[in-house]
Amino acid sequence: MTGVFLQVRIDSSRLPGKALLPLKGKAVIDHAMVSLKNINADVYALLTDRASSTELRPYAERCGFTLFIGDKFDVLKRYADAAMYYGVDTIIRATGDNPLVSSAAAAAILEEHRSQKADFSCYMGLPLGTGVEIVQADSLLFAHRVAQDPYEREHVNPYLYRREEMFFIHKVSAPSRFICPQARVTLDTEDDYRYLQLLFNDLYKNAPIELDAVIPWVKRHARTAVSAIKG
Repeated sequence: MTGVFLQVRIDSSRLPGKALLPLKGKAVIDHAMVSLKNINADVYALLTDRASSTELRPYAERCGFTLFIGDKFDVLKRYADAAMYYGVDTIIRATGDNPLVSSAAAAAILEEHRSQKADFSCYMGLPLGTGVEIVQADSLLFAHRVAQDPYEREHVNPYLYRREEMFFIHKVSAPSRFICPQARVTLDTEDDYRYLQLLFNDLYKNAPIELDAVIPWVKRHARTAVSAIKG
């Protein structure tokens, strides 16, 4: 079984409530979930903490995601508990501050992950904020049992890709049509939000915005967008 696990909390220190900020009539988290639903999977779950759960539940249910409540700070434990709860073998990890996560890139790296029989897979060179990570549940559960480094527990998969001698790590360059490493379309600051508002105003047509639209827009309008943000 394959599960899409989208992690989100609403108490970000730099930009509180960022996952619920509006972009063209939908919350940031809505855009992420709608895109992720285009991935062929058995489980779609939003992984959060107790404090965020009440506010996030209606968003999850509206988009066809179940809500899983786990550890607030130990995100590796949250993923491990969810993996055991849902009984999945393969996990597609995404984060709620990425309204432009690409289902096309996710489907492509998932196919490679399966064909390579990898423990962990991701594409390099994607616009920041558009990619996912793929991890096998048994490898993630092993990491959960032994990882001690706080960074490895907060960020879920570093225990694996820091130990290529122990795991089959498939970190490869993305297909050329997806590559644009200079682009940043994640949401972490007020400037990021204003930038995303400009992009969505230009490109959003009531459907997920894919990389074939995002990349040309970034290349054409990066300077104009930055000037508008600072102006």
